[in-house]
Amino acid sequence: MIVLRSSLFALFQIVVTPLFTLIALLTFPFPLLTRYRIISAWARLMLAAAERICGIRYRVHGAENIPPPPFIVLAKHQSAWETLAFQEIFPPQVWVVKRELLWVPFFGWGLAMLSPIAIDRDAGPHALRQMLEQGRERLARGFCIVIFPEGTRVAPGTRREYQVGGAWLAVKTATPVLPVAHNAGEVWRRQAFLKRPGTITISIGAALESGQLSPHELNRRVETWIEDEMRRIGSQGKPA
Repeated sequence: MIVLRSSLFALFQIVVTPLFTLIALLTFPFPLLTRYRIISAWARLMLAAAERICGIRYRVHGAENIPPPPFIVLAKHQSAWETLAFQEIFPPQVWVVKRELLWVPFFGWGLAMLSPIAIDRDAGPHALRQMLEQGRERLARGFCIVIFPEGTRVAPGTRREYQVGGAWLAVKTATPVLPVAHNAGEVWRRQAFLKRPGTITISIGAALESGQLSPHELNRRVETWIEDEMRRIGSQGKPA
């Protein structure tokens, strides 16, 4: 049954995504917020399909901690699922992504229309300057910024070093940070075809003010909260 459900979901994605890519490209003349509201309908549609076809549901703890925008989300990254769910849970947002994602057919083209902060990870200090310049501009326009400080998707029960770039951007722009933990990888694994039914828990911590902290101290607090929370919720999303 899991194979059949996953196959139907993949077929749904294959049919729907090119259509939404065309819609995304046609939104080019519109303001960014208008483009976002149109294009993010794809994410909401994929979430609904994941629930109806694959039996993947979610619950949010700490929604009352979401402050008025703009703010910076520093979150755990386990699967593609949270990139969809965040668009439903949080206010209009842009992501810091590696620029290679914009070259992915269909998905990348639609992503480009959302004006992400696309950086070259090998560019060193230039990448930080680019993130700061573009980040300030997006925040000034009222958008939130989503950053995965581990830099890539990690399997449940594992962790990678938390890069300081997101905390550095928050301190430089005096923007509050929202730490987010979740266990999506327990039902939707990294690069896995099979999607297993289950309920994902998303836990949102209290906003951290960045004005009085160094980037490294802010990054340490974010990492500590997320990893402690991962240990608490790590068994709550296991397949039904």
